Amino acid sequence: MGFLHLLVLISLFHSSLAARKLTSLVQEQTVLQYHNGPLITGPTSLNLIWYGRFNPSQRAIVTDFFTSLSSTSSPNNPSVSTWWKTTEKYYSLSKTKTPSLLLGKQIIDDRYSLGKSLTSNQIVQLAAKGEQMNAISIVLTSSDVAVEGFCMSRCGTHGSSPMGAQDKKGGSKFAYIWVGNSETQCPGQCAWPFHQPIYGPQGPALVAPNNDVGLDGMIVNIASLLAGTVTNPFGNGYFQGPADAPLEASSACPGIYGKGAYPGYAGKLLVDASTGASYNAHGANGRKYLLPAVYDPTTSTCSTLV
Repeated sequence: MGFLHLLVLISLFHSSLAARKLTSLVQEQTVLQYHNGPLITGPTSLNLIWYGRFNPSQRAIVTDFFTSLSSTSSPNNPSVSTWWKTTEKYYSLSKTKTPSLLLGKQIIDDRYSLGKSLTSNQIVQLAAKGEQMNAISIVLTSSDVAVEGFCMSRCGTHGSSPMGAQDKKGGSKFAYIWVGNSETQCPGQCAWPFHQPIYGPQGPALVAPNNDVGLDGMIVNIASLLAGTVTNPFGNGYFQGPADAPLEASSACPGIYGKGAYPGYAGKLLVDASTGASYNAHGANGRKYLLPAVYDPTTSTCSTLV
């Protein structure tokens, strides 16, 4: 049962529009269908809401990742921008203009204005503090903040909410993402492969590329959810399966980071000679990241950088 448990666990790593249930398994034959809904297009600000305590170096890991999405941010390959180009194939298929993602405003709430135990509705409340027009609000909670469903059924989520005072039945919506820092609460669930998993083969954990298990784990989930958000922002874009528990651009490829991946093994990766850290993408400011595979709709395969 070890491999089955690990497959179930891996499905947790990439929770999306609605939280993926622990009992769900990835189907062998995956075809992400387009449901004719709008995608994220044009210039789009990525606005960050930091909830709880993050030190400057931790915030830099995340902001450098978003900066790295630009094709000119890193001269080295494989790069974060190369990884992101797989999502552009969804736009070609739907004949939609690709988005231009730019790091937007940042809000720091290190006084825990809503306490240290948050509901899903409070996550939306925090997301609404960011700009909503032509933007994605990204709520990041620190390691000492408990969130409804965190570790039990999800490591993060994305969704949408009515914009401002618009009519909740038919008004405009804005897209948001939430990801929690799992370092002290559930690293074996949400920070794998930088921590040994709870179930399955207990191989050695990989060295985190930015020397921060919690933040490097957050990057994995942020990347996965960002790919799902732009291609399925409002629940009627690209996905397979039920709309409330969809397989999306990255969640369709759980636990895959390099070629030859299988349950308990992230795949063949690059290794930093000086630190021993595993990674598969270069980013801005000399950063290295480990990013999840993205489902390539033109080949019906999970695309990896290495």
